[in-house]
Amino acid sequence: MAPLSRGAGTKCLRGAIFGNAENSAVSRRETAIKNRKDTTMTNNIYKILENEKIAANTYRMILGGDTSGIRNCGQFVNIRLEGFYLRRPISVCDYDEKTLTLIYKTVGNGTEFMSTLPVGSELDILVGLGNGFNADLSGETPLLVGGGVGAPPMYNLCKKLVAAGKKPTVVLGFKTAEEVFYSEEFSELGANVVVVTEDGSQGEKGMVTDVIPGLDYSYFYACGPMAMLKAMAGVMKTPGEYSFEQRMGCGFGACMGCSCKTKNGFKRICHEGPVLSSEEIIWEEM
Repeated sequence: MAPLSRGAGTKCLRGAIFGNAENSAVSRRETAIKNRKDTTMTNNIYKILENEKIAANTYRMILGGDTSGIRNCGQFVNIRLEGFYLRRPISVCDYDEKTLTLIYKTVGNGTEFMSTLPVGSELDILVGLGNGFNADLSGETPLLVGGGVGAPPMYNLCKKLVAAGKKPTVVLGFKTAEEVFYSEEFSELGANVVVVTEDGSQGEKGMVTDVIPGLDYSYFYACGPMAMLKAMAGVMKTPGEYSFEQRMGCGFGACMGCSCKTKNGFKRICHEGPVLSSEEIIWEEM
């Protein structure tokens, strides 16, 4: 998950939001956050320690604060920005006991505003959202695929897998060399890294689905644009997990705006997701 794209739940979300006065809706949502009986989600204030551009329209933000609410790689946070109606959901790239690393792309007014925030600024953030990846299913040679800003949630997963003695291969897909980021960081973890750009300006030329068929792997994890994930579904040789990008309202399962139909019933991308197993996905419903 990353700055999230417009998805199947948008019509439902718009109806839920714009059928009420904005101030009243904001108040109800924030009250629900305070009252929610869920020990996995925390609402804290974080201080910006770094907010730097690392690639074309792509920024890394490092925040200082309590990260105890994060329990799994592949989860996301939801950031409240002053002057904006909805919080911004951003996937967790990395974290330790005192810091949280996010990577985001400027795709709208909210993320443009985020890119201007100076070091020392404070942000109200919901932490510990979503289910995350199941690293126990990886096998010995897992494949991690990240498309654009779908790459960040793969970083902490890769770190965890390497620490467990696994030998991951990481495929990173971008449009052009100017957008490539974190290829060296993944390599430094000990992963075999394959960079793919659509124009061939760096690494292999083409799409991630052009290189995946030639790779051997025990299980896979993927995050990126919906078009990439759907294309992957036609070439993968093993079961795996997909992390979906979806426009959200509340970010913790209350508004139902990001629900999608699966073989196991309806699931909320923000709560039972964003990670779904390949076996349960109905691609026509995504």
